[in-house]
Amino acid sequence: MSSSRQVVRSCLLLVLFSCFLWKRDVVEGSHYRIASIGAPLVAPANITNRTGYHFQSPKNWINDPNGPMYYNGIYHLFYQYNPEEPIWGNIVWAHSYSTDMINWKPLQPAIYPSAPFDINGCWSGSATILPGNKPVIFYTGIDPQNRQVQNIAFPKNLSDPFLREWVKPHYNPVINPSGDVNASAFRDPTTAWYGPDGHWRTVVGSKQGDRGVAILYRSRDFINWAVSKNPLHSVEGTGMWECPDFFPVSPMTTDALDTSAFRKGLKHVFKVSLDITRYEYYTIGTYDFVNERYIPDGLSPDNHTGLRFDYGNFYASKTFYDDGKRRRILWGWSNESDSVLNDWKKGWAGIQAIPRAVWLAGDGRQVVQWPVDEVESLRHKQVMINKKTIKSGGVVEVKGIETEQADVEVVFDVSSCLDKVEKFDPGWTDPQKLCSLKGAEDQKGAEVGPFGLYVLASGDGEKRTAVFFRIFKDVNKHVILMCHDPTKSSKREGLYKPTYGGFVDYDINKSAGKISLRSLIDHSVVESFGAMGRTCITSRVYPDFAPGSKAHLFAFNNGNAGVKILQLKAWEMRKALVN
Repeated sequence: MSSSRQVVRSCLLLVLFSCFLWKRDVVEGSHYRIASIGAPLVAPANITNRTGYHFQSPKNWINDPNGPMYYNGIYHLFYQYNPEEPIWGNIVWAHSYSTDMINWKPLQPAIYPSAPFDINGCWSGSATILPGNKPVIFYTGIDPQNRQVQNIAFPKNLSDPFLREWVKPHYNPVINPSGDVNASAFRDPTTAWYGPDGHWRTVVGSKQGDRGVAILYRSRDFINWAVSKNPLHSVEGTGMWECPDFFPVSPMTTDALDTSAFRKGLKHVFKVSLDITRYEYYTIGTYDFVNERYIPDGLSPDNHTGLRFDYGNFYASKTFYDDGKRRRILWGWSNESDSVLNDWKKGWAGIQAIPRAVWLAGDGRQVVQWPVDEVESLRHKQVMINKKTIKSGGVVEVKGIETEQADVEVVFDVSSCLDKVEKFDPGWTDPQKLCSLKGAEDQKGAEVGPFGLYVLASGDGEKRTAVFFRIFKDVNKHVILMCHDPTKSSKREGLYKPTYGGFVDYDINKSAGKISLRSLIDHSVVESFGAMGRTCITSRVYPDFAPGSKAHLFAFNNGNAGVKILQLKAWEMRKALVN
C-alpha cells in the first residue's frame, strides 16, 4: 500500500478548509460522499483538466493499481479507492472491467473493510490464477491493532463473467507479521508463482532498519504459509519496499511468460517502490530456485540510483501476464501535482497510466515498454510532417488536429551533427538534476539539443511543457539525456512542477543518427517513450489557457546545430469510455 506526499498536504489543509467544505456541501449537495460501499459513482461537477482516455474514477481519490488480471476473455483492474473524498483514506478495492484495457466499466467495490483482519483498511496486493482456473486475491489488511497482515479472497461465483462479488474466508489472515517482522512495514504481496517442488511462493515488502527486504513465503495449499529462512532479496539503505513485483522474462523472445514459468536460461525482473524516494527501481537478474534467492546481474545499481520503469510521476506499479495475447502488462499510478484545494474543487485525484507491454531489451540490460496496441483504436484525425529541418532556435507547429488529447510519434535525425556534441561531465550522475541544470531553453554549450516537442502549449508559446533530448559525448560513446520540463506549463499557484529526466541506453550511431520519441498527451498528463520505449517519463501538468483557447503542439530545436524531423505523425484521440 503506497502513501503519497498528498496525504501530508491533505492533513495540513483539511483543518483550514473543513468549514468551507462543509458549507459548500450543504449548499451544493455532497458530491464528495457516497451513501455506502457499492453505491453508484456520480461524476463531479468540475471536470477541469480531467483526462479523456486515461483510467480514472468519476470522483474521489485513487492510488495503487491492484490485482490486475486477464480472466476468461475479460481484463479486471482493482485499485485503491476512497469512496468518500478526493484525498487518501477509507481505502477499499474498487473494481472495473474491460475487453481492451482502454474502455472500462465500473463494478461495485470488490473488497472493503468488513472483518477483524481488515477492519482498518484493505491495502494493496495482487491476483493469482490457481489450478482449475480459479482466481484468488492476495491483499494487505489492517487489523484492530493496526498491524499489517496478509489476507486472501475468492470469487463468490465463478460463473459470473464479471466476478462481481468476492468472499474472504474465515481463516484469514493467512500470513501474520511474526518474529522480528515490522508489523507496520509489512505489505503488498506479489502475484504468487508455483515452483517445480509443488509449493506456491509469494513475496511481501518490508524493511529492517533502513534495509529494504522482500520476505519470501511458501505454501502447498495457498492457506498455510511458512516464511523462508532468507529473504528473496534485500538491499541496505533503501528503506521500506512497497509494491514489490517479481516476474520472468525471456532473453530469446518478446513474448511474455506466465509468472510461474521456470526453465534454464530465463531472467527475472525484480521491482520495488521506495517509500523514501517516491520512485520505483528494478534490476534484471537470476532466480536461484535451489537457494531461494534473487541475484541481480549487476548491469545497473541495485539501489535507488538504479533503473526505473518510469523517470517521472509513476508509482506503485503492478504487472500481470495476459495469456490472451502472450504479453506482460504494466500498470502504474500517477498522482496529482495540483494543490489539495483544487483536488477538492474538481472532486477527484489520481489516474492510472496507460497500460504498457513490457519485455526484455535485446541486449538484456533493461526492459522495454510500449503502450498497449489497443490505445491506437482511439486515433482519429492524422497529420504528418516529413523531412523538415528545424534550425537553431526554430519551432514548427503541428496543425490540423486538436492536440489537448493526442498521440504523437516523431523520428529525429541528428546524423549531420553528432561530431559536434558537447562534452559529458562524468560528475553528471543524476539525470533529473541534469535536466534541471540543462533545461529546455539552455543553449550554453548546447550543440545537439535540446530538441523535441512543446506539448499542451498556448498559441504564443508562453505556456508549454517541453519533452526533449540532449546529446553529449563521453570518451567513446554518446550519452543521451531525455527530459520533461513543465516549469512553464502553467502560471497557476500551488502546482508541483518538477523537471524529470532519465538517460537513454541507446547507441545512436548504430541507428545512423536517428532517435524516436512518442508522447501520449491527455489534458493533465503527458507520457513519453524515448528510443522505442527504452526510457519513459510521465508528468502531470495543468495548463491554464484563456477561455475559448486550445492547446497547441510544436516541434522545437534550441541547440546550435540544425535537427531534422525525419517523420512526425500526430493523431487526435477520441475519448475513451472510462467508468
